[in-house]
Amino acid sequence: MGEYSIPFCVFSVFRRQFFYMCGYPGLSGFYSVCWLIFVYPFYRIYLEEFLVKRPNSISVFLIVIATLFSAGFACNQTESSSTTTPNSTPAPASTPAPAAPKNISGNYDVTGTNANGAGNYKGTLEIIERGDVFQFKWEVGKKYDGVGVMTDNTVAVSFTEGENGTGCGVVLYKVGADGSLDGKAGYWGKNDDESEKATRTSGAGVDGEYTVSGKTPAGKDYKGTLSVKPVGSGYTFTWNTGATLEGFGIKQGDKVAVGFGGKQCGFVAYEIGSDGNLNGKWGGYGSTAVGTETAKKK
Repeated sequence: MGEYSIPFCVFSVFRRQFFYMCGYPGLSGFYSVCWLIFVYPFYRIYLEEFLVKRPNSISVFLIVIATLFSAGFACNQTESSSTTTPNSTPAPASTPAPAAPKNISGNYDVTGTNANGAGNYKGTLEIIERGDVFQFKWEVGKKYDGVGVMTDNTVAVSFTEGENGTGCGVVLYKVGADGSLDGKAGYWGKNDDESEKATRTSGAGVDGEYTVSGKTPAGKDYKGTLSVKPVGSGYTFTWNTGATLEGFGIKQGDKVAVGFGGKQCGFVAYEIGSDGNLNGKWGGYGSTAVGTETAKKK
């Protein structure tokens, strides 16, 4: 090649550099277009200027080299932008974990109204955690003692006058979308709770007939039926699981609190407020009306 060997060699090097900057060593597809548009015309200009006309050949040579770098860089940038992976769809926000159960143990000041507007009362309440359940101790002119269970922000309590509530119990049901009742029960004097599932076979709302299955605090399985009927401001519950048991309950939101055990047993259904206070409705066996109670934590 003689006197043109150096320019040709240098050009050859920069030709390879061009394709390296384009990200591909050969002449195909997108890179062929880059070569034809950006490089080849200048390559022809260089040959004509350097080999034929010769004047200012070094200047032209340098211009061509600069063009190669610019074309290669532009090609690389264009390819990078054309092959950028689309932004991935943001992952859906995770469902927040359920809030931990509130600690309701402690001492409270209580105020309330009796059923049917039969006067007001006030006093104190002490709540003590005992295993799976809570003991409730009121002093409101008279002393009452009870057992309670909690689900989410609802607490259901069965109570009796005095300090002996043997036979009294309470069940707190959560109403499912299919009408089923998922229950947790507590018995006075026992620290273990009972679980029960009631599946509706007829009826609407809470009212209806159910098949039930559950496990006693002693761990014994049972099965039977449950009949729920609206009465006054609440519902009567009648279980038949080998023996018949009756109770009365009220519905608040998606919860139903039911007290059972006989005429000596009353019940309360509390909602736990964001301030930690308890806002409740209460009644007794055979109630057709309910009273109200607010317990403010000291």
